Amino acid sequence: MPEFIWRAADAAGKAQEGRLEAASAAAVQKQLRARGLTPLSIRAPGADDGAAPAPTESAGAAALAGLVAAPGKQRLGRGPVNQADILLLTSELSIMLRAGLALDNALRVLIGMSHKPSVAELTQRTLEDVKGGTPFSKALAKNRNLFGDFYINMIRSGEVSGQLTSVMERLVEHMERLRALRESVVSATIYPAILLGVAVLSLVAMLGFVVPQFEKLFTDMGDALPMPTRLVMGLGQAFTRYGVFMALGAALLVWGLRRWLTSPKGQQWWQVTVLRLPLLGRLMLKYQLTLFSRSLGTLLGNGVPLLTALHIATDTVTNTVLRQALASVGPNVKEGGKMVDAISATRIFEPLAINLIRVGEETGRIGPMMLELANILNRDVEVGIKRSLTLVEPLLIIVLGLMIASIIVSILLGILSINDLAS
Repeated sequence: MPEFIWRAADAAGKAQEGRLEAASAAAVQKQLRARGLTPLSIRAPGADDGAAPAPTESAGAAALAGLVAAPGKQRLGRGPVNQADILLLTSELSIMLRAGLALDNALRVLIGMSHKPSVAELTQRTLEDVKGGTPFSKALAKNRNLFGDFYINMIRSGEVSGQLTSVMERLVEHMERLRALRESVVSATIYPAILLGVAVLSLVAMLGFVVPQFEKLFTDMGDALPMPTRLVMGLGQAFTRYGVFMALGAALLVWGLRRWLTSPKGQQWWQVTVLRLPLLGRLMLKYQLTLFSRSLGTLLGNGVPLLTALHIATDTVTNTVLRQALASVGPNVKEGGKMVDAISATRIFEPLAINLIRVGEETGRIGPMMLELANILNRDVEVGIKRSLTLVEPLLIIVLGLMIASIIVSILLGILSINDLAS
């Protein structure tokens, strides 16, 4: 009979572990439940940490399996708590609540599962506040810079409605979708950035190492060299003599540009400029509106009042120009105006979006319609990114090929001119 390594939480939330011989993982789970334990992970000895957990009967316990690494093998991270840590913490807490653990017991178990000391400290402080009688949302509000108004209001709505578990699940889904959207945008820029880096390195290699090798060969030619060859040789000489100063100047230029772009004026100029770009501007607009629509729909779907939801959803938009336009929607609705009229007045939504909002307002289903709009915009962004890449990647390859080919052709013209003079 095979042996399984198990890890479970007792009624007090304390993690326990051990080994059991059983016919299957489901049999181990039954034995643990008979002892009053909640299974966290069940695996065979020698299984990799990243391996899939053994199948179990309960969906909640199956979701829990694999969350906790084997003792002694869990790597502790360093640094402050970031958004990836918040997402992981939220996902694990959602699974714990869905498995039937009380909130304080779930937080207690998560402390032992934390992969970072900073996350463990954050969870410990939250647990102490909850045990002291502070509502979960107010305990999280003490770290508003990490969780944000959106997260805290979602938790508050779950507490008021008594549906904290379902709210946590929706919150995880929302955060996962936003993360996937951000990662798709970031991933789309990686390959063009690599091609641009290769182009710069190739140009440096050609001008700094290849072209100077022909300098002695063309020294006595003077004005007899073709103009392209003289131009390339001049660039090679300048790069050889002043390359260090060029690199220093480029570094200072990049540093100054980045510093200016982080200033309020620089950010405003950049965000306005990006929105005006022919292809990228449309994608950036849809990306920002996706953030707004999904946040608003999720908040409304969990019982957050419309005005509060509008304010929080507007803050999720990172482009200050669009945020200022969307900030006028809340006051117009507060004065008694229709939401669709306030949205139309911003002039940043397409007719399809306005019609969806109008239908949602007339039927009392603004939340679901905003989520549907977010899905549509998300698909548009993904398709737009793919189409942009199909244009940008060949263009960068062609530019890189033309630069290298022009240098090679210029050198060949110089060699041919030498042969002509010799003949």
